[in-house]
Amino acid sequence: MSTEPRYLLDELETADMLEVDGLHAWQFTLNDALLDRADAAAVAGEPFASDEIVIQIESIDGRERRQWSFSYNSVMEAVYCEDNQYWTVGSAPQSRLRCLGAVSASADDE
Repeated sequence: MSTEPRYLLDELETADMLEVDGLHAWQFTLNDALLDRADAAAVAGEPFASDEIVIQIESIDGRERRQWSFSYNSVMEAVYCEDNQYWTVGSAPQSRLRCLGAVSASADDE
């Protein structure tokens, strides 16, 4: 069992699709400039916190367009629920977020 802390931000950076509150969302954007500043602070050994939006997510629920956005601080404070395999993020009411990876096949013979 790994003792490395698990962070939602790490999973978001490699995810191809998200499930937010039971809805699948493949349209999401990360704030790369904010992530660059956080990385620079980490390299310099400095603490970093920000209330800026780090991720914006869109999904269609029937005919309704749904949107979520979360700050850097709320993503870094997200809690992983091992039993249900999702993250709780944001203030009340909290959202349930699951990071998904795409499955692809190659036509190349190896």
